[in-house]
Amino acid sequence: MKNAQIGIIGLAVMGANLARNFASKKIQTAVYNRTAKRTEEFIAEYGNEYIEGCYDLPGFIQSIERPRKIIIMVQAGEAVDAVIKQLEPLLQKDDIIIDGGNSHFNDTIRREKSLKEKHIHFMGCGISGGEEGALKGPSLMPGGSEIAWKKVKPLLEKIAAKDFKGKPCVAHTGTGASGHYVKMVHNGIEYAVMQLIAEAYNLLQIWPPQPAPNIANIFDKWNKGKLNSFLFGIVPPILRKTDELDTRSKNNYLIDRILDKAEQKGTGTWTVQEALNLGVAVPNIAEAVFARAVSSRINEREKLSHKFDFMSPHQKRHDEKDFHKILEDALHISILLTYAQGFDLLQTASEKHQWKINVSEIVRIWQGGCIIRAKVLDDLQKSLSSKKASAKHLLFSAYLTKESKVCIPGLKEILHMTSETFVATPVLSASLSYFNAFTTQCSPANLIQGMRDYFGAHTYQRTDREGTFHTNWN
Repeated sequence: MKNAQIGIIGLAVMGANLARNFASKKIQTAVYNRTAKRTEEFIAEYGNEYIEGCYDLPGFIQSIERPRKIIIMVQAGEAVDAVIKQLEPLLQKDDIIIDGGNSHFNDTIRREKSLKEKHIHFMGCGISGGEEGALKGPSLMPGGSEIAWKKVKPLLEKIAAKDFKGKPCVAHTGTGASGHYVKMVHNGIEYAVMQLIAEAYNLLQIWPPQPAPNIANIFDKWNKGKLNSFLFGIVPPILRKTDELDTRSKNNYLIDRILDKAEQKGTGTWTVQEALNLGVAVPNIAEAVFARAVSSRINEREKLSHKFDFMSPHQKRHDEKDFHKILEDALHISILLTYAQGFDLLQTASEKHQWKINVSEIVRIWQGGCIIRAKVLDDLQKSLSSKKASAKHLLFSAYLTKESKVCIPGLKEILHMTSETFVATPVLSASLSYFNAFTTQCSPANLIQGMRDYFGAHTYQRTDREGTFHTNWN
């Protein structure tokens, strides 16, 4: 076999599918796994003239042309550090290591700094699309030095998904750890959109009570309009799936047997923690994370539902057609405000770390392959790339102004209904609060500053003159 153009370490589902993707584009690929048995199994099933299995690291390194380009696809954390430690003595100047896992961006900063001292390039690359995306075309978010990006760009462009205009869904996100940071925010947005979908599903199954396939039909309709997206598209098949383990019951839909306990792997929490560190408001993402935490408290929820049964969710009379329309509007504006929060965090982090993240380009590479790919990203990209686009906040854009005027009334009406009928809608509620707070001229924060000065002499600023002031309130 010729010298490999790319090497992949780690042959779990994502690493294996990524290797198959490279090979399908006729890119010579070397693969290595910590356990030789897994490598043997992979080669036996998928080996061809473009894939070479390696059974020791020195042989793996020697099989890759210089400057070597190596993608690490192992579990984030200590495993990544262990692989890097093994690679370091085997690599040479200008070789490139790409971490394709969901590593914390602070780990990426540390690793890049350490390897730079040894003249080895390190890139943190967000990869979205799941196992199918890795195989057929993911959205790729590589960050790091411009030199390393130029070396890996031709290879990554060949395996990436395509945006709405047919361009590869990969771009240099910026310097430093920007790639993993962008993927973190992508996942935070994903949390919020999934929670919004769940809230809509909850409302639809209560108002009026109806079987899962009926709700699937509503999502089908929505997915043909402005809510068209990957996540809305997967809801109907989930709702229509029958339970193969329960063949005796009628209307045995699997969704009704799935325990209502949502798990999480941490990227949503990281997003909220980072937003708190930078002082950026991301309430939609935060409420989505908290909603998963509440869902896990199943025993407490069950007991409290009996204790407060007089507050149980109940049906509200409404015109079904109108209700579906205003709920569609409420979801649409809430999703847009979620993106606005994510973009605000990206821009703030970029300024702090001097990463030079181009948010418009990030939106473009999210148009294909990734989990949050959606029709609305086309409008958002046009808005962000416009000459009139503000670098401050998406709410300044003409697009979001127009959509807000159309959809905010629907969001208000939905929340009016839910407040009367005891239905929890944390992210829908957070969306309206965020919009109201961000679009009001006068907030009650002046009283907060007065109280802070009262008990802690923290001082305050005035509206009528420059300077910092303190008052002896007693």
